[in-house]
Amino acid sequence: MTAEVWDVVVVGAGLSGLSAAHLLKKRNDKLRILILEGKDRVGGRTVTKELPASDGVDRWDLGGQWVGSTQTHIMEVIQELGLEIYPQYNIGKKVHHMGGPDAKVRTYSTSIPALSPVVLMDLSQFLWKIDRLCATVCTQDPSRTPNAVELDSMTFHSYIEQHAWTRELKEEMQLSSRAVFGIEPSQMSFLFFLVYSAAAGGVLALLESTPGSAQEFKVKDAEWATVKTDTRSFLCRAVIVTCPPHLAAKIHYKPSLPHQREFLTQNMPVGHMIKFIITYQTAFWREKGLSGEIVAQPSGDCPLSVTFDATSPGRNAALVGFIAGLQASEWSCREAGERMAAVVASLVKYLGPEAASFIHYEEKDWAKEEYNGGCPVNVMAPGLLTYYHPSLRRPCGRIHWAGTETATQWCGYMSGAVQAGQRAAMEVLAELWPSTLTQEEQEAQRHSQGLKTTPSPPSSSSMFSVRRAVLIAALTMATALVLSRSEHHRKWITQSQDLLRRCVLATAKYNIFQK
Repeated sequence: MTAEVWDVVVVGAGLSGLSAAHLLKKRNDKLRILILEGKDRVGGRTVTKELPASDGVDRWDLGGQWVGSTQTHIMEVIQELGLEIYPQYNIGKKVHHMGGPDAKVRTYSTSIPALSPVVLMDLSQFLWKIDRLCATVCTQDPSRTPNAVELDSMTFHSYIEQHAWTRELKEEMQLSSRAVFGIEPSQMSFLFFLVYSAAAGGVLALLESTPGSAQEFKVKDAEWATVKTDTRSFLCRAVIVTCPPHLAAKIHYKPSLPHQREFLTQNMPVGHMIKFIITYQTAFWREKGLSGEIVAQPSGDCPLSVTFDATSPGRNAALVGFIAGLQASEWSCREAGERMAAVVASLVKYLGPEAASFIHYEEKDWAKEEYNGGCPVNVMAPGLLTYYHPSLRRPCGRIHWAGTETATQWCGYMSGAVQAGQRAAMEVLAELWPSTLTQEEQEAQRHSQGLKTTPSPPSSSSMFSVRRAVLIAALTMATALVLSRSEHHRKWITQSQDLLRRCVLATAKYNIFQK
């Protein structure tokens, strides 16, 4: 078999692979670049499909769809391509159902659910601890994080059990893990959770639809590397592998990769998510003063974890939702019709009988997607970050690694995929065609494998005023509860709860705005 000769071969035509090829071509248009993709489409973990809608047909995303203003890499791509963005609809009340199938269904309009004063205080101290730890994380080299070994030896579930006081908050954090990672907190290293959160600017940035958040709008010493498929063979001077770690581990490498790299990719489980779109004649939930956002604790009858308004720019009404984590594993074994019926029944329960009269239901089980095998991201089990993390990005001879899991900003998101692809492209240019880089870029590449300075946590004096406000609100609540017999005092309780909720949100957001 005669091998075709290329300068760079990119394995995977997702956002990371396409970004790497695009940057290489921009810097040196004479490079011969080949992109290999196993699917019959490009886009990786993003895919758009036309679905029946009130105006005939419209387009919705069944993979990654949200971007945020702080996700600079994907925002630059959007601007370069001349694309438009529009805000996630979040006007109106949100539905909140936790505590089991028989618990009361509540609504709220703020960023934080209408939790009891005790749970709000628990949430405040928990988020404060998390954000303090996030501020000490070194995303470039997590092993340099203070107490890295200890943090990496425990799961996110272990930390929740140790530091959350109330059952309600523990349930909320378990649901958050499913919604963000598609995985149970007991399967994930706590240090990985901190690194992931720090790369996004804080915990709340992963969960909200407010501005700045995630839902806002070598072959050793050889001159050549050989990439072989079942039918063809390619020679190149560099290879950029962009597929998810668990799939990169299935590629046969000769000579074998370093043990650290192999062990790492073989122990990074991928999340499990089933995403669904359901279209309607009208956005009836808006007429009821609801935002379409539902946060529910999954049960035997309710498979969904979260939903959002997905009405298109063309005003075709729709809802988007996710079946995630353990629920996804259990419900993926059932018939599609049974899943659809359970989802619709849950929407009727939370939004009203109008939810039963839909136009079309479409779902995407990413665990069954060939050359994906799961979504949205691969996570690290306890112990991996401390000892094996450098192998995630470190080149192996002429093989360079990209993919959103290797990003240091917005890891796991589309913006992270773009950043990782661009970083891998710069590595290749620096090694093989350094004249295409500026002096500053060459210097940055020489130091890219060096040690980074660990960020300093916010000073205690900077946080004092916010913590004092939380304490005052809590004391006000306690006093109001003692005097709660009159209507006037009950009104005081309501106002104090609102004050406490705002203080909790201010405390949690403090570190985000400081980064």
